[in-house]
Amino acid sequence: MERLNFASSEHQLVKIVCSIVIKGHWDKLLKPKIGSVVTSSVLNQALLNLSPHGFSLSWSFFKWVETISQYKPSLQSSWTMICILTEQRHFRNAQNLLEKIARKDFLSSPAVLNALVNSCCFDPDVNSHVLSWLVIFYANSKMNPDALQVFDHMRVCGYKPHLHACTVLLNSLVKERLTDTVWKVYKKMTKLGVIPNIHVYNVLIHACCKSRDVEKAEELLSQMESISIFPDIFTYNTLISLYCKKGMHYEALSVQERMKRGGVCPDIVTYNSLIYSYCREGRMREALRLLKEIKDASPNHVTYTTLIDGYCRVGDLDEALKLLDIMEAKQLYPGVVTYNALLRKLCEEGRLQDSHKILNEMSERKVEPDVVTCNTLINAYCKIGDMGSALRFKSKMMEGGLRPDQYTYKALIQGYCKAREVNRAKETLFDMLRAGFSPSYCIYMWLVDCYNNDEDIVMLIGELEQGGLCVDISAYRGIIRRLCKKDRIECAERVYKIMGARGILGDSIVYVSLAYVYFRAGEAVAVSGLLDEMYKRRLVVTLGIFRSISASYSNDGSKLDVFWDTLTERGLISKPIYAQIQQMKL
Repeated sequence: MERLNFASSEHQLVKIVCSIVIKGHWDKLLKPKIGSVVTSSVLNQALLNLSPHGFSLSWSFFKWVETISQYKPSLQSSWTMICILTEQRHFRNAQNLLEKIARKDFLSSPAVLNALVNSCCFDPDVNSHVLSWLVIFYANSKMNPDALQVFDHMRVCGYKPHLHACTVLLNSLVKERLTDTVWKVYKKMTKLGVIPNIHVYNVLIHACCKSRDVEKAEELLSQMESISIFPDIFTYNTLISLYCKKGMHYEALSVQERMKRGGVCPDIVTYNSLIYSYCREGRMREALRLLKEIKDASPNHVTYTTLIDGYCRVGDLDEALKLLDIMEAKQLYPGVVTYNALLRKLCEEGRLQDSHKILNEMSERKVEPDVVTCNTLINAYCKIGDMGSALRFKSKMMEGGLRPDQYTYKALIQGYCKAREVNRAKETLFDMLRAGFSPSYCIYMWLVDCYNNDEDIVMLIGELEQGGLCVDISAYRGIIRRLCKKDRIECAERVYKIMGARGILGDSIVYVSLAYVYFRAGEAVAVSGLLDEMYKRRLVVTLGIFRSISASYSNDGSKLDVFWDTLTERGLISKPIYAQIQQMKL
């Protein structure tokens, strides 16, 4: 009975509020007699009742309510106003208000969305509009988990997302390299009846480029053509870029010919991808010829920087410097990437004085060095054993607001190891760990090479643990691999036993490294034991492991072949991998 009386009184109150608003006597709502009983629920219902009187009345009233401290609109009232604006096709105001509340409220929560959407009976098209805008807002704000929650809410409730919302969401996922999620969203949107257009296909082909999936990209291209969606310049450029990154130069040139036949003129992005492909393969003559053949487009910074980098990589610094002059004559001034290519080559040749001339030129032209610039010089100083200069450059780097990355620490550790300053190397390793970077195999290799005594290696593991390093399988793998390579079998075995005592199981690389070093030493029993353990744990040899071990012991010839045959007989190399191995030997 109390509920009925409450509902009746609230209904009367809504009528009173609407009457006051329609008559324009809004100040009456501020009087204590009415103001004290007007709830957010009453305001929300009043907005709904006012909407048939035209957009301007409900919208003006809502904005007035926003300015009154005692009547701050609730989330529900804001949502209702957004839906009213959308229904009356005032999309810009609706979108602005939606973005405003999305920044401060948890709109992506399924519980919140359910409550908001189910509280008012608006046309499904209105809900589709509003929820699609919300997907776009979250995707553009790099809040993909929220965008996905809203998208899934739409799917569950049967609301069809707008094509543009799907495109923006897919594009945002591609940028974050969430390729698996891209295909899941694409499948869901097509099931909801969203028909992809050229923009969706371009985003999907871009996803293939990010994941280097040539087969999928070609499948999408065929799919496009089967439904009369013709590729545009972006489609062709993405495909060419994909083929160039995969080293499929012939296929890239075929796409260029295909785009010409389709009436799409290549632009500078097309030419830059093809030039990059030639430079990557060291085919500088063809790259330069293509530069001269460019029509209807102007070479830019990327074009010349790619060529300069290409010439530096093939060791032709003179030609790279000539191109730098041509670039500047065309008023295309080099940026940090261009200078980094030149610095890398000069440092490789030990021309550190010339490197400093480049740095001075960068300073004069106000081109700020980046982490790559600093790492190049730090690495060069470490290689010649000038640790003082390397550290000074690291200090300048940090003063300039740049943070050392894993390559900075790696260069310094290598420098200290070469100088046999093991304690400084370990200190730098701990700095690296505190900065959140994980050591690579090379770092363990250099540290192991610093010690001739087996006890020092065992102590190193304890020191790493005490220094805060989580000595996991990657650390043991690196140490064991290097010890095996140095034929320090007894020490490798000790480390392997320590690893087991810590409850850490070996992986395929650990077992194969140990098995091969025992195989070389003629210890058949030890080899058999390790291979049996591999078989029990269902560990197998991958193509990567085969290549790594084969490269490490490239001079062993037939002995290595016999070892691989033994592993094949034991079922530790699968038939497809074995077939690839045989193909590599041809």
